[in-house]
Amino acid sequence: MTSLQTLRVNGSRLWDSLMQLARIGATEKGGVCRLALTDLDRQGRDLVTRWAREAGLTVTVDQIGNVFMRREGLNPALPPVMTGSHIDTQPTGGKFDGNYGVLAGLEVVRTLNDHGVQTEAPIEVVFWTNEEGSRFVPVMMGSGVFANAFTLDHAYAATDVDGKSVKDELTRIGYVGSQTPGDHPIGSYFETHIEQGPVLEDHGKTIGVVTGVLGIRWYDCIVTGMEAHAGPTPMALRKDALQVASRLMQEVVACAHRHPPHGRGTVGMVQVHPNSRNVIPGRVKFSIDLRNATDALCEAMDADIRARAAALAAETGLSIEIHPVSAYPAQPFHGDCIQAVASAAEALGYSSMPVVSGAGHDAVYMARLAPAGMIFIPCKDGISHNEIEDAQPDHIEAGCNVLLRAMLERARLVQG
Repeated sequence: MTSLQTLRVNGSRLWDSLMQLARIGATEKGGVCRLALTDLDRQGRDLVTRWAREAGLTVTVDQIGNVFMRREGLNPALPPVMTGSHIDTQPTGGKFDGNYGVLAGLEVVRTLNDHGVQTEAPIEVVFWTNEEGSRFVPVMMGSGVFANAFTLDHAYAATDVDGKSVKDELTRIGYVGSQTPGDHPIGSYFETHIEQGPVLEDHGKTIGVVTGVLGIRWYDCIVTGMEAHAGPTPMALRKDALQVASRLMQEVVACAHRHPPHGRGTVGMVQVHPNSRNVIPGRVKFSIDLRNATDALCEAMDADIRARAAALAAETGLSIEIHPVSAYPAQPFHGDCIQAVASAAEALGYSSMPVVSGAGHDAVYMARLAPAGMIFIPCKDGISHNEIEDAQPDHIEAGCNVLLRAMLERARLVQG
């Protein structure tokens, strides 16, 4: 008789599946380029759905191409306990981002099959369309349509740089399903993922118990001064937009430090006009990215940076404009799912710590619909969205064991 205490996944099988999927779109540097709705994406989808059917799962596809792979429970009327992620990659992506979450779910099913384990609730593994947003925007497209964050028509109309639309490319690769997005019950949702950052590795922990995803505020900031000749214009008489902008850029970083422990402040894009060696800059436009763990903290950071900008404008006499570009609310995960992950890590003897996700994931949209949680494992040097992205096999196995135990807690194991 199989018990929850002794049940473990087959880490070697999971690793082999990851390496097989990574061959589709493999790059010379050891990464993967498998952009959404390309022929390579179709090959990846075909492989994963073939594995699902071989494991006895029924496969359903919705109109945005989200793929649901179901293992029936003893009570089919119960909403499924779902896990998954995505299999599309960045142009210079790695083997694990997204792919790990999907194949970890498949390994959970394979393990249950191996041991003849039944669950009360159905278990489903999903992969969502175009999470990365590399070829089509918005990002997290499939899960966003599913959660009604934006419409199916809006997603269908998105085009790539060659003018090809999501609708046409989905049709071309054969993954326009019949189910209306969102017409699919979810009892709870778990997503397993590499951390994509350095915190777990830095602390020497195996499992990150993800408490939520940071809220994001994006802005364009424009500082306007006056172009002038770099030689004849004395320092005291200059209206140097770049020098003022650089002071505000430092305040973006300082703002994050003023709102610990999860405050983030980044300037990633700078445009200097006229960008000439011997002309004092008259206009600077730069991006501001502010993040924190709650919407209230994001709003506090917004007020903070605006106050610093106003004070700097008053001091220097230069115009400083801050224009919002986009905002994504912070998303806390459900306490029961967080506890399920933490309890599973403790029971299995894995070191763990609470963490927040600084990046968006499909779990953000699922958390709007059902209790949701995430499991992080370390990735080497915190590197992701890079062909050298790497994770240790024992960490891959550990995260999947935590997923197995957390899902069984929600789906209610029936000993066989």
